[in-house]
Parts: sequence; structure tokens; C-alpha cells
Amino acid sequence: MTDLTDISSALAAQAIELPSWAFGNSGTRFKVFGSPGTPRDPFEKISDAAQVNTYTGLAPSVALHIPWDLVDSFADLRKHAEDNGVTLGTINSNTFQDDDYKLGSVTHSDPKIRQKAIDHHFACIDVMNETGSRDLKIWLADGTNYPGQDDIRARQDRLADSLAKIYARIGADQRLVLEYKFFEPAFYHTDVPDWGTSYAHTVALGDRAFVCLDTGHHAPGTNIEFIVAQLLRLGKLGSFDFNSRFYADDDLIVGAADPFQLFRIIFEVIRGGGLNNPEVAFMLDQCHNIEKKIPGQIRSVLNVQEMTARALLVDRNALAAAQEAGDVLGANGILMDAFYTDVRPALAEWRESRGLDGDPMTAYALSGYQEKIEADRVGGTQAGWGA
Repeated sequence: MTDLTDISSALAAQAIELPSWAFGNSGTRFKVFGSPGTPRDPFEKISDAAQVNTYTGLAPSVALHIPWDLVDSFADLRKHAEDNGVTLGTINSNTFQDDDYKLGSVTHSDPKIRQKAIDHHFACIDVMNETGSRDLKIWLADGTNYPGQDDIRARQDRLADSLAKIYARIGADQRLVLEYKFFEPAFYHTDVPDWGTSYAHTVALGDRAFVCLDTGHHAPGTNIEFIVAQLLRLGKLGSFDFNSRFYADDDLIVGAADPFQLFRIIFEVIRGGGLNNPEVAFMLDQCHNIEKKIPGQIRSVLNVQEMTARALLVDRNALAAAQEAGDVLGANGILMDAFYTDVRPALAEWRESRGLDGDPMTAYALSGYQEKIEADRVGGTQAGWGA
């Protein structure tokens, strides 16, 4: 069986932040299916997220989405998280569900609407100050559907101005992380469509602004690991949102569509010094529309762990020698040997050596927690998009 001794310390340090919204009802634009046991408030979301960490040891923090996760007291929510063995992490803003934002938020031509969007981010920073969160993550739905609908360059100018005002408000120990997506819900152009646009804006903002790379937010065939390498090289990769997509919609379980791509991405993270680097946050950004929420998140973090183990097994000295010698097939073979290594039995033993169950999926299924929340959470309004 594969020996993980040499990579055990790297595996032990790995941490993957969970999204609170993964535990609510969410799905495609066509239908969101409810399910028994879905949390009815942010406190129940945190309780469910803590289950993932209990069985995997991989998910010690939970990202919040504002206003979906607004509570009367963030001090109480923070204590609830700590009582459940997790912490509150990244604060995500939301400027894509208000009617005022139909034609844009921070890029809108109306200064009153732009200021409303900026003020929302100020409120998110206030939440960060209460929760102890470091990162403000911004994803923008802003864009246009038709050529000529608006002035593309003017929208970039307005974006830069809005981001500068938000950036000026964050604290000395806080960061602004700007996500990108090449299309949807805008279909002609998106105001932050790619890593280059996000990079250009974060460079202009300063050294506490970084790029968030969502693995599902690229055109088919995009070499995502190249983007990872470049952003690490430039010192601007702030975080990952791990998920998968097959066609247009993303937010499926990470590694479901292309495990080899996930392996290649993580190998480049390791080679570039991004693994277990506090400046490069590993996060999930997924929703579970037809599968149960907690097992979906357990499966996701295990997929990241498995591909991390495989990527750590690459003989980098032998790979470098083959590359230097121009041994094309030899170099590729070294990479492929690591990818095809079945690390699952070794990871099961490794978990057991750390007091965890070797099979987290089965352990959770047998715990009775799912049946308990389905019986207890009857009545009230289930959490979901907009709640």
C-alpha cells in the first residue's frame, strides 16, 4: 500500500473552508428543490458545517454570505461556531439579487445605485469586524446582454472607482479578494470575466487585494493550472473556490467533472508554494440541489484531500531532471504515475491514526445526525437563496 509518511505533515495542515450556503436549499435558475432537515437559520448552517469537520478534520472554518447569513448578534454566531469546533471565515457580499442591480451594481451608471452597492460592502466589512474574518470576497454579476447596451470602458472606470472606495475601508489585517466569471448571468460581456481583469484591478488597489480563482468559472478547455501558476508567480492568488461544471452551470462537487484537472491544479499549487500557505485560502463554493448537503460537502473535501495526496507523491526531483533532459514522455509518465496512485486505503489508515474514522462518508451516514435533523427541523422557513 502507498506510504504517506513523507507527506503526512502537509496533509495534516490542510484546511478547506466551507460555504454556509451549501447547507441551504440552492440550485439552478430553473428550480431549487427543498429537502428534509435543511437549516432554517445561520446557526443551524454552522452546526451542519461542523459535522463535516468532525468526520474529516479538514474543514475548520465556514464562510458567510451577506445578507443570507444576517443575524441579530454575530458575537453569538461566532460563539456558536467555536462551541461547535469551527470558526467563521470569509465574508461574501451579494449585489446580484436586488432589483436595483438589474443593470449593474458597482458598475451601474446611476451613482445612487453604485453607492448603495458600495454601502453594502461597507456593511460586510462591519460584519468582518464582528466575526474576526480576514477576507471580503466580491463576486459581481455585473455585465451586459447586448452589444451597445452600455459603455464597456466606462463600466471598468466605475468598477475601479467603486472597488477603491471599498478597499479604503478594509482594515490593516483584512483583504479584498476579487472573483471572476467569464459569463452568466450577463451574456454579452461580464465586467470581471477573467483572471487578467481581476488581476489588473487588484494590482491597482494595493497589496491587500487578491484574485479569487473559482475552478468552475472558465470557458471549456481553459488551462486553469496555468492561471494558478501565473497568479502564484505574481503573488496575487488569494483564494480558491473549488467546484466542478460540465457545461455552463458550475457549483457541482469538486472533482466530479475532471479529477485529473483537479490534480493538475493542486500540483501547480504545491510547486508554486501555495499549499498550506495562509495567503492562499482553499474554499468550496458549491450547492447541492438533488443530493444531501452534508454528505455532499464531506465528499467534496475528501476529493480535494485525495488529489492533494496524489499531487504530493509526484517525484519533483525526477520530474525536474526529466524536464531538463527534454524527456517528454518520461516527465509526463512521472506525473501520471502519481495521478494513478490509489491513495484511498492509505488515507483511511492515516485518518484512523489521527483518531478519525477511516471512512468519513459511512461514519456520517451511521451517526444518526441526518435522521435527527430531518425529524427536528420541521416548521419554519428553510434557508436558501435569499434567506
